[in-house]
Amino acid sequence: MRSPPIAPAYPRCPAGRVSVRPCQALLGGGMRRALALLFLLCGVAPAWAGEAREPKVGTFTFVLENDLFYDVDRHYTNGVGFVWIPDRGTPTPAWALRLAHLLPWFPDEGPVRHGYAFGQSMFTPGDITLANPPLDDRPYAGWLYGLVGVGATTGRRLDLFTFSLGVVGPAAMAEQSQKFVHAVIGSAEPQGWGSQLGNEPGFVATSQRSWRGWAEAAIGGTRLDLTPHFGGALGNVYTYADAGLTLRFGKRLPDDLGPPRIQPGLLGSGEFAPRAGFNWYLFAGIEGRAVARNVFLDGNCCRASRSVDRIPLVGDLQYGFVVDWQDLRFSYTHVLRTREFRGQGDGDDFGAVSLAIKF
Repeated sequence: MRSPPIAPAYPRCPAGRVSVRPCQALLGGGMRRALALLFLLCGVAPAWAGEAREPKVGTFTFVLENDLFYDVDRHYTNGVGFVWIPDRGTPTPAWALRLAHLLPWFPDEGPVRHGYAFGQSMFTPGDITLANPPLDDRPYAGWLYGLVGVGATTGRRLDLFTFSLGVVGPAAMAEQSQKFVHAVIGSAEPQGWGSQLGNEPGFVATSQRSWRGWAEAAIGGTRLDLTPHFGGALGNVYTYADAGLTLRFGKRLPDDLGPPRIQPGLLGSGEFAPRAGFNWYLFAGIEGRAVARNVFLDGNCCRASRSVDRIPLVGDLQYGFVVDWQDLRFSYTHVLRTREFRGQGDGDDFGAVSLAIKF
């Protein structure tokens, strides 16, 4: 498709004889859903781990990003991604090798990996109950896309290139997706999708270079490492340059780049190398982007549409945790994003969960 220092501090329920309802209020509806998913994973993982281990063909990852975790419903309100990365022992297809060799900044040596993703993202104004949202608020928009990517590793350096192709507008079916989900959960039905951006084919090419474990330290029985990255995107959907850092802290750090995220953001990695037993790590990351185009703010490029005055410099701060048990990996990320357009009152908070399974 494309993915902080300490895990978020959740309120602790008072000890003693208390009812469940006050504790539920402290946790919040969205966070309870995330914790329920984690508990479900912990219940399933031991049975999965007890099965005989066989050679795997790849890693499938489901990614969900949503602002409902923090009881809001606005701006970047939902993103769903499905990622498939063939296992490290799988032969790399000829098209992926040719593409990697055509990219002048890719290394000539080192193994070439490839992967695929499919996803949908949706964006809304601040008040979804209005049939005619204010012209100075973010427009309704949807993005439905497929993605192919190649990566090459040389030592600790990872070069990643992805190409996404899809559609912006009603054909992305974001309106139907949001209305269906809101009907299921009993939330307010969005009223303003009639004003969304028009249909338009979209593409974006993304490149990123990272240095995993560029700096490392041992702290007692745990380790800490720092991974810087820089890159950019070019297309009629997104055009930007970015740079950032990711910090990981855990007992046995795997050779990944953190959990996967949906573009734009710290991409992370959809593939992981499982270790025996139960493992975990905490992470924090920061990224800055100089944005030259964002179709979801700038509007359609080939037809009249709504738009807002985009802020050219945007930053993300994310933090969370990763747990894995044999061939399963679960992660939760809290993302804080600075304001993206002029007139936006505050930055945005949303949560991201991912579940990866090796087959």
